[in-house]
Amino acid sequence: MNALMLQGTASGVGKSVLTAGLCRLLARRGVRVAPFKPQNMSNNAAVTIEGGEIGRAQALQALACGLEPSVHMNPLLIKPEADCTAQLIVRGHPVGRLEAARFREERQRWLATILESFEELRRQYDLVLTEGAGSPAEPNLRRGDVANMGFAEAADVPVWLIGDIDCGGVFASLTGTLEILSPSEQARVQALLINRFRGHRPLLSDGLDWLTAKTGKPVAGVIPWLPLDLPEEDAPLRHQAGHRGGGIGELQVAVIGYPRMSNSDDIDPLAAEPSIGVRFVRRPDELQPADLAILPGSKAVAADLEWLRAQGFEATLARHLRYGGKILGICGGMQMLGQRIIDDGVEGASCAGLGWLPLTTAMQPEKTLKRIDATAAFPAPLRVTGYEIHHGESDRDPALFPFAARSEDGQVWGSYLHGLFEQGPFRQAFLAALCFSGGTAVDQRQRTLTALDLLADTLERELDPGLLAPLCKANSLGTGKGGVP
Repeated sequence: MNALMLQGTASGVGKSVLTAGLCRLLARRGVRVAPFKPQNMSNNAAVTIEGGEIGRAQALQALACGLEPSVHMNPLLIKPEADCTAQLIVRGHPVGRLEAARFREERQRWLATILESFEELRRQYDLVLTEGAGSPAEPNLRRGDVANMGFAEAADVPVWLIGDIDCGGVFASLTGTLEILSPSEQARVQALLINRFRGHRPLLSDGLDWLTAKTGKPVAGVIPWLPLDLPEEDAPLRHQAGHRGGGIGELQVAVIGYPRMSNSDDIDPLAAEPSIGVRFVRRPDELQPADLAILPGSKAVAADLEWLRAQGFEATLARHLRYGGKILGICGGMQMLGQRIIDDGVEGASCAGLGWLPLTTAMQPEKTLKRIDATAAFPAPLRVTGYEIHHGESDRDPALFPFAARSEDGQVWGSYLHGLFEQGPFRQAFLAALCFSGGTAVDQRQRTLTALDLLADTLERELDPGLLAPLCKANSLGTGKGGVP
């Protein structure tokens, strides 16, 4: 076996995380494994070694494998801009816009490109661990599918099907998904996997026996719910559901969750700090209490700025500043904080900014995509890492790097750098410069690797050894390269 695909009964069942965990497990066993996702729909992206962009989940999976992320790991990325329009990224670079009315036809034309990237990885590595998107059993989306069974059939890849027991109905979702699939697709499903189990395992035994008898498929494993500190494409939902660090009297951070927010994992290093409380807010009356308000990235800056104003955030943020609060804008959020955004149809329309930063942004047709590993000019000569993904070009003050601008009173800051807080010493120094003491100097990468190892340990314990063994034997077949950090 030199490829396996993990599909799910729905979005959010844990495909991305389980793929990352299985990548980690196999890489630790010496298998030269690479991640792959034919089609992803997300505004959370990362910059690859070639200078392209892919889904953030595939960058995490590459880290789990000990690899640099590549555009071949996610050849088709769809970045929503409005309800019926999205930017289409092919092998890391924008090629135009995708309209919902032609979604099925447009994606099908890229199947050959997807298969070429898959074969490129298969030539380089022993095993290609592939992640599906959403559910393979949506009748309205099955024609022209390149994300799930359409890809699996074209590439002749076996499938494990994942269901989430934590949200209920896992037996119905697994059997119902199989029922909708065609006979050849049903035969392609090699095993079933149950994720996020809580409770007394023996109580599940009768259900597992029923599931195997009903479907004729073995259960590859039952994965318990784990408190994982990992970046996810649905991270804002996790925070809104009550994820918080810190407590009363410690640093409180409010992140404005506008509709087209992007790269929300920028906030994860703050949320992981025990002395910092993080909330994603969507109404002005939710902003306080907050010491620091963050305007994150945006896929549609003008539209999200209009939404922010319509909701009443402009007055609330002004009051926040009057009482000594701080504001940080990252990428699109920084552009909103400037004097003006000049846009001739690249993302939206020209508009006035909030006026709290001394910069003007001009949107450019060519997107900036670059990775950063440099020494900060402010607040101390410490290492900063991350990446830039943006259409706009703004005035920058080199003396403030990695920040582009700050207000005269030092209350408002802006940066183009995604991953701004990844490096622990820099994160700690910047918070201290804003008069926020506390926080650790732990690098976020180390936190992520620790969580990946916990997940890999759990999968090693819970997965059926008979189903895991063929994947582990793949290391005797290939000639690729990789390494676990």
